[in-house]
Amino acid sequence: MSDDTIRLVTVGRILRRRRRLLAVLVVVGALVGYGVSVLFPPRYTASASVLLPGPWEERELITQVEIATSSSVVERAGEALGWSGVSDSELRDRVSAETADGNVVKISGTAETPERAQRLSDEVAQQYVAYAARIASGSTDADEAAGPEALREQVKRTNQRITDLANAADPGQTVESVQARTELEKLRSTLQEAMQKLEEAGPANNRAGLVVMGPAARPTGEAPPTRLQLVGGGALLFFVLAVVGHLAAARVNRRLRSGPEMAAALRAALLGTVDVPGDRRAHRPRARGARARFRRLLGIDVRWDLPTPQSFDEAGRLVRYRRVCGRLRDRLPAARRLLVVVPDDDEVARRAAERLADETGGEPMLRVVEVSVARPMVPDRDTESGVLVVLGAGSRTAEELSGLAEACADGGHEVVGVVVAGAVRARATGPAGRPAQNAGAAALVHENATGGPA
Repeated sequence: MSDDTIRLVTVGRILRRRRRLLAVLVVVGALVGYGVSVLFPPRYTASASVLLPGPWEERELITQVEIATSSSVVERAGEALGWSGVSDSELRDRVSAETADGNVVKISGTAETPERAQRLSDEVAQQYVAYAARIASGSTDADEAAGPEALREQVKRTNQRITDLANAADPGQTVESVQARTELEKLRSTLQEAMQKLEEAGPANNRAGLVVMGPAARPTGEAPPTRLQLVGGGALLFFVLAVVGHLAAARVNRRLRSGPEMAAALRAALLGTVDVPGDRRAHRPRARGARARFRRLLGIDVRWDLPTPQSFDEAGRLVRYRRVCGRLRDRLPAARRLLVVVPDDDEVARRAAERLADETGGEPMLRVVEVSVARPMVPDRDTESGVLVVLGAGSRTAEELSGLAEACADGGHEVVGVVVAGAVRARATGPAGRPAQNAGAAALVHENATGGPA
């Protein structure tokens, strides 16, 4: 099986076994997204388009975009709008520009209402066109006359002055007439310079002749992210984080999953694996309290990262139990009594130990004790020939099992074998036809770690 298939199977197991927790987290994420949408009021965005006539290179278009969003343009637009409580820096954050096909600069403005967004984009577009014209004419002063119209007016005034002086000049060779003609020559030189500037201003005028392509359309919907997008994004974010968290937790989980690993941690032989049939409730830990009820409500009180064990019918399960009992008798043929150690919070292991005690038929007799794994305490050795440890699959770490082995050694017991139990769903089959003598001869002594009856 490839790694991708394994990942898909793992994710599917998370969705199947943690569906209640995931549903709760999705709802929580949606509520968080809704709360964020309440804290941040809705925004609306309007866009105005400015046409740049003539051929333009890509770098020149990028420059025009920078000019459209420059502080000079935005501050002039802010002065024209006169909005109170909106600083120039905040206004610059609300304005953006980009180039579109056909030498078009698209200027967008964002505000709290559709009307203000429309006014902002239109005003910035107008100020951009005016500022670009001043740059093309070589002046950025708003109070100074600029452009070809000012040059034409200068030519007109100069021509009128020349005409007036020519009419008043004396055609003779007097000093006054010479001075008048000299003045006329100077004026003609000035006129020629003005005409030259006018001709040079022709290409610049073409570049500066930007055109606003109509007013911005009033927005009809909120600018992203909308409230619906925030709610959906919050739900999706919490769902993804939950799945990733499960995968990360499974990767760093130190619990031993396989029977050989658990047996090696206890420094004993693995006698086999058995199944414990029943419904889901029977396989939950027997922890009590508000925290246990909360975990049970969310469905996180059972392991999700263990693969579903291969399930047999009742006859197949019976064969596996009897094989374990046979291996146990082979290892200790003369044993008459064994101590069965079961973690006190492992319901699956407890049920498997009871079934093993039933299947042995008193040969040997099994004495079951429940031990706290956090603080293991095993009763001192009496007439037992050793300890049989029964554990649920994937329920303990190597440190916990090592502590359990030390507790057995401290009580004078030798761990003779390990049995791993897995929870499976029971199949609807007929009776398994167990021998009647086994049921009658089964002997079970069930105690807790203190030695008294459970």
